[in-house]
Amino acid sequence: MTPVPAPFRMAAFLAAVAALALPGLAAAAPIKIGVINSMTGPEAPIGENLTNGIKLAEEDVRKKGVDLQVVWEDDTGKPQISMSAMEKLATRDGVAGVVGPYTSACANAVAKLAEKYKTPQVIPAAAKEDITRQGYKYVFRMNAPADVYGAVLMDAVLALGPAKSIAFLYENTDFGTSTTKTAKEYAAKKGLAVVADEGYSKGSPDYRSTLTKVKAASPDLVFMVSYVADAILLMRQAREIGLTPKAFLGAGAGFTHPDFAKETAISNAVMTSTQWSDDVNWPGAKDFYDRYKAKFGKEPTYHAACAYESMRVIAETAAAAGGDRDKTRDGLKAGKWSGIMGDVKFEDYAGFTNQNNHQMLVLQIQNAAFETVYPPKFSTKKTVYPFPGWK
Repeated sequence: MTPVPAPFRMAAFLAAVAALALPGLAAAAPIKIGVINSMTGPEAPIGENLTNGIKLAEEDVRKKGVDLQVVWEDDTGKPQISMSAMEKLATRDGVAGVVGPYTSACANAVAKLAEKYKTPQVIPAAAKEDITRQGYKYVFRMNAPADVYGAVLMDAVLALGPAKSIAFLYENTDFGTSTTKTAKEYAAKKGLAVVADEGYSKGSPDYRSTLTKVKAASPDLVFMVSYVADAILLMRQAREIGLTPKAFLGAGAGFTHPDFAKETAISNAVMTSTQWSDDVNWPGAKDFYDRYKAKFGKEPTYHAACAYESMRVIAETAAAAGGDRDKTRDGLKAGKWSGIMGDVKFEDYAGFTNQNNHQMLVLQIQNAAFETVYPPKFSTKKTVYPFPGWK
């Protein structure tokens, strides 16, 4: 038999991926995809968004005729449990690929095992830069990494007027420290003096002493990295002590959660970076928001959108590959997609491997609603700046 040249094999594979965009065309065999997520534990409020986004992707993939079987694993937000889940999925369940985990610590731990077992992993929302800077061939990331969270916020606020100083307040986790590290580097490039640098243990009952230190430094900008519960408590106590910078900047995560926005006494005019918003012109973004709200009775965060697109991309790619892990990996590397996250392509750039070079947005909470205010081409409302003070 005459061997088929590699370019023709890849062309045939990509044609199979494209065919899945048409109803009724699918792989014959069941396709197993594993999910590792924080379904219980302290990060469960955001984990719920990932779970729900994946469930909507399941519906859409199955409508295309794919016999998709999702194997769920709850890591409770702990890296060791994440690793055990990955071992099980890769060796016992025989999945074609994995979506997750959520937190940076868990995703980084699992990435090593994805590479070891040659099992494609699509990370939906973990931000630590190092995850996709280790040269792994089987690890892909949908969301923009940590360095973009701070950069897009500072670009947005500095476009509104001058600022001279910034304070950093962040949880001392992989997500908090990596996001703050790159934000401090970007602040230096922008000529912002760092007047406070305060890490904290997440879940603490009282942050007033730390916030008092920040207030004493009189920063123009306050940059925070927190999950939901801490984001709410920090802002409540910032109000108590009368901290009033020109802008409060939240690095996604808890600051993008509807529970935070509903705290109108503390959330008004807070700006946050995000991976997604329903009011951008990415294909299907508004429809996804409407479906999510109708099905689950609440608004989705960007985590839901990232998880939806991660599952859709890996499931369709695995189906085109007949569930073969290596072919699925090749398909993820070569493919291009357009959907609710905009254009998706896993690229190698700036030291990253298999990283989607995603455009982040800036939201501002106005009257308990998230409004897109940056970049200008995506903005739907004008930014309230400077911070108008506490009511």
